[in-house]
Amino acid sequence: MIKFSNVEKKYPNGLLALNDINLTIEKGEYVAVIGLSGAGKSTFIRCINRMHDITDGTLIVNDVEVAGLKGKEVRQFRRNIGMIFQSFNLVTRTTVLKNVLVSFVPDLPFWRKIFGLFTKEQKMQALSALDQVGILDKAYTRVDQLSGGQQQRVALARTLAQNPDIILADEPVASLDPVTAGQVMDDFKKINQEMNITVIMNIHHVDLALAYADRIIGIRKGEVVFDGKSSMVNQSVLDHIYGRAQSIEVRKEGAKMNHV
Repeated sequence: MIKFSNVEKKYPNGLLALNDINLTIEKGEYVAVIGLSGAGKSTFIRCINRMHDITDGTLIVNDVEVAGLKGKEVRQFRRNIGMIFQSFNLVTRTTVLKNVLVSFVPDLPFWRKIFGLFTKEQKMQALSALDQVGILDKAYTRVDQLSGGQQQRVALARTLAQNPDIILADEPVASLDPVTAGQVMDDFKKINQEMNITVIMNIHHVDLALAYADRIIGIRKGEVVFDGKSSMVNQSVLDHIYGRAQSIEVRKEGAKMNHV
C-alpha cells in the first residue's frame, strides 16, 4: 500500500511541484498518472522510491515512512520497487542477460562484484524474467542489436528480476512507435494481472492510459485534480486536467496513434 497524506514537494528554487497530495494506492492496482508536461507527474512517482524527498506531509509505502529512511535503509527499501525509464538505462555494448543480471549487483559480496560473478540461481532468475517478457531468445544478443521495444522489455525484465512489489514507470513508451508501444503496454498489463505487482505509470498518451490502466490520477500544477476509474474519464475530465485547448490536442495525438 502507498499512502500520501498532505504531501508537498518544493524545490530549492521555490517551485511547488506537489501540493497537498492525499491518496492511497492499494497493492495490485494499475495506475496511470496523466497531465501536462511540468505538472508534477514525474515528481509524484519519484517521491515513492525516494528519488525525490518530500518537503512536507507523510508518505507511507508498505508500512514504511519513506522520509525517515537513511543510508542503507534507502537502498534496501528500493529493492522492492522497480523503476522503468523512458531512456531504458541499459549498457548497450553488452548482452541482454548481463543487463538483467545488473539487478543483483547490490546484493553481491564484494569479491563477486569485482569479478562480475553471479550465482546459478541469479542467472536462472534473470532468464525467467526475460521469458516473462517474451525475449528469452535474445538473452545472449548485444543490446545495441535490439529494437527500441525490445530494449524496453530488457529494462522491464531487469526490474522483474528484483522481484518487486511495485513498478514505477516514467514515460516508458514515449520514444516508441505506436505498435511497439502497445506491445510494451501489454507486457505491463500482463505483469500487473498475473503477478499482482502494483504498476504506477506516468504517461503522456491518454488513450493508452485509458485502455490499459484501471485507475487514472490527473495532476495539474502540482495538485491532484482527478482520481478515479478509467471508465469515468470523459472530455470534461480531460478539459479539467489539461485545459480545454490542450485536451483537444492530446485527443488528436491519441487518434493519430490509433490510426497508425
